[in-house]
Amino acid sequence: MNSSTQWLSIIGRFIVVILIQILFMDRILLFGFVNPLIYCYFILLYPLSGSRVWLIISSFILGLSIDMFNDTGGAHAAASVFLAWIRPTLLNFSFGVSYQYNTTKIPNAPMGQQILFVSAAVLLHHLMLFSLEAGSWSYWSLVLKSTLVTSFLSAVLLLSAFQFFSRKTT
Repeated sequence: MNSSTQWLSIIGRFIVVILIQILFMDRILLFGFVNPLIYCYFILLYPLSGSRVWLIISSFILGLSIDMFNDTGGAHAAASVFLAWIRPTLLNFSFGVSYQYNTTKIPNAPMGQQILFVSAAVLLHHLMLFSLEAGSWSYWSLVLKSTLVTSFLSAVLLLSAFQFFSRKTT
């Protein structure tokens, strides 16, 4: 894939993820508080060879876009930048040497590594997001409940998307 095609793919994924989150996922509210957050898909699947600076900038714009539609005052932007910043550590933890040598494709990796990567990333993102939204540690039980339940639903949806959209070579 040449550079211009790769950039078009990245921009297309960015726009599609925002539209799906805003038009569909934000309308889902299970049990009165569970809202799946699948916009992390963009951050998780950003090319491994891509610029980390561009990842952080685009993650900020992604989070800010979600914030503008949800009126959340920058919580999504901060959580997205945090996830983009910690992503290399999570990749190294989940995929090890294959990540370091840029020889892995996340959707085609073994399922155990995918689950570890997505679960850790989503859990940290959601913990940051709900902590910022709560604004006080006096709501720690609500933050913990929201983080765990929403992370589970979001991780299941993201892993399903990985399986649905991956290009397996057999």
